Amino acid sequence: MRRALYTLFMSQVGQTIGLCRLSGWAASETHDRPRKAMVYPTCVPGVGTSACATAAAGLAILLAACHPVGPNYHTPPAPQPAAWRAEGPWRPGDPKDQIPKGAWWGIFRDDELNRLETTVLAANQDLVSASARLQQARALASVAVSDFYPQAGVSPSFQRFRLSANRPSLGGVVDGPITQSAWNLPFVLSYEPDLFGRTRRSVEAANASYQATGADFENVKLVLTAETAADFFTLSEVDAEIRILDDTVAAMEKATALVQNRHDGGVASGLDLAQEQALLEATRTQATLERQLRANYEHALAVLCGAAAPDFRVATGSLQKYLPAIPAGVPSDVLERRPDIARQERLMAAANAQIGVAKSAYYPSLQLAATAGLESTGIPSLISLPSSLWAVGATLAQPLFSGGRIRAGVDFAKAGYQDSVAQYRQTVLVAFQEVEDALAGLKVFSGAAKSQEAAVADSQRALDIALNRYTGGLVTYLDVVTAQQSLLSNQRQAAQIQGGQLVASVMLVKALGGGWDAHSLADIPLKPSLKTALLP
Repeated sequence: MRRALYTLFMSQVGQTIGLCRLSGWAASETHDRPRKAMVYPTCVPGVGTSACATAAAGLAILLAACHPVGPNYHTPPAPQPAAWRAEGPWRPGDPKDQIPKGAWWGIFRDDELNRLETTVLAANQDLVSASARLQQARALASVAVSDFYPQAGVSPSFQRFRLSANRPSLGGVVDGPITQSAWNLPFVLSYEPDLFGRTRRSVEAANASYQATGADFENVKLVLTAETAADFFTLSEVDAEIRILDDTVAAMEKATALVQNRHDGGVASGLDLAQEQALLEATRTQATLERQLRANYEHALAVLCGAAAPDFRVATGSLQKYLPAIPAGVPSDVLERRPDIARQERLMAAANAQIGVAKSAYYPSLQLAATAGLESTGIPSLISLPSSLWAVGATLAQPLFSGGRIRAGVDFAKAGYQDSVAQYRQTVLVAFQEVEDALAGLKVFSGAAKSQEAAVADSQRALDIALNRYTGGLVTYLDVVTAQQSLLSNQRQAAQIQGGQLVASVMLVKALGGGWDAHSLADIPLKPSLKTALLP
């Protein structure tokens, strides 16, 4: 059907392609100028009217019948496991709506974290940059949509010129040099009908790219907010370790004073005193190093919040944070929640549309043009009926030989689509890995936290026993030093596990998309409208 309509249309256009009549624009020595080579067969009044109508009807039928060339887009399948391997009590049965959309960090119930996240969204420069890229993508989509509309413009001009007295006569009479002025006020209208869907596929690709940039903006936001939460909880864990070290230093100072008194009384040996003093100084060193680590995390948060590091401060916090139950759902949910997956899927759609754009080069293109305006040798006669001119015409271009350029363009577009499919599937696999890693990490941390809590209690009891036995003269001070080191190590390990639980929870939220879903991209694409057609 399409081929028959195309043949009918070509036969009619071949008879009446010009649809052109020139008035007041005759070739002369005064007005001749270089123009693009174009044929304008003249429609003689009363003779070509029927043919013109037939061609117009054929064009209308063809435009109605032709669908865009190239493959229609369908999301290719990606590997999807049926369920997560890691199981745990923190996963409720109805997970879909429990991660809040947008401000997902509210599930941790921490005011300082809420303040930092708000600052990041308002001042982070990477987010500002991503927002600018989103605006660029919208502008590019608008450029693609503009091809749906006719292009109109005006280009007034003035020229003062002199023709040589020795110019070629071309069979006429040369009456010496001629000096004239040329005033032009032309209005030009051009339009290229979208016969085979090149414009439609281009708009499809541009809108998909726009959606991909929108998903990328959401992904940048998710990464930055997750990094802020992870740094904040790590900073809190470092604060907890500093408090443990400071408390241990205070306890060791008292123990050192006790050993010093016993040494002065001749009860304790110099070895006992040296061992306690060495442990005290080593603990002070660890506290100093932890403060340096805290400063590094504070500076990292300053950059995330768009602030200068010397002017930025985070108050010392507590590690006793709320550990929320984070829903994981089923693996298929991740395909809709992750903005990076949505970005790759939209890039894949754009690459598919580019195949249609490349294939449209095989087919003819029709360019319609109309010009109307005024032309005269002087301003007084410019605004008059004899100075008017107009022209209408059409150009049909059909590529015949291109040395394989068109085929190479199609092959390039197809390879680009295959590349985007592979990247999409790779992104899906990485997403599943990250969710499984976070779930496994939470499970491990959950068990480790319980056993480590018992280890801290046992270490404290062992230290108390060692001190009592040392005071009673039953053991050397080495037993006390060993018990102190064990308690300090276990306390720090407990703080690290607690901080690891919080960071793993953040990573799970990030791996699940932070409450975002791909349906928010539905309102992004630009559509043609009359208002847009009248914009410059």
